[in-house]
Amino acid sequence: MAPKPAQKEMLKVILDSNALFVPFQFKIDIFNELERLLNRNFELILISPVKRELEALAEKGSPKMRKNASYALQLAERCKYVEVGDLAEALTDDVIVRVAKEWNSPVFTNDKQLRKRLRDISVPVIYVRQKSRLEIDGMI
Repeated sequence: MAPKPAQKEMLKVILDSNALFVPFQFKIDIFNELERLLNRNFELILISPVKRELEALAEKGSPKMRKNASYALQLAERCKYVEVGDLAEALTDDVIVRVAKEWNSPVFTNDKQLRKRLRDISVPVIYVRQKSRLEIDGMI
């Protein structure tokens, strides 16, 4: 009997809040696109500051933003929620950068400034390309 091939470790992909707006902004199924792009087992990670950001938008945004944020929170239920402690004072982007570097995990975001910060520290970034598909910048 042949030995089983070693299972690749589950890849953690950290989501920025705008990643969860992609399905209704660009009509892209992010789950299928990520499967196509990564071609391996992955787990979408929703960190606590991102969830708080979405909840605030769902409560206090414009009517359209509240609706979109509520939908984004429904999508977020398909992700693994991770509480990142004692960072309540830090900006969400700062927390994403720190956690991505610490875990050596790619980040899914369309935020240009955040993408640049992540690329400057060699963190792979997944983003929407030409409003039609996801692309990755960097090596996983």
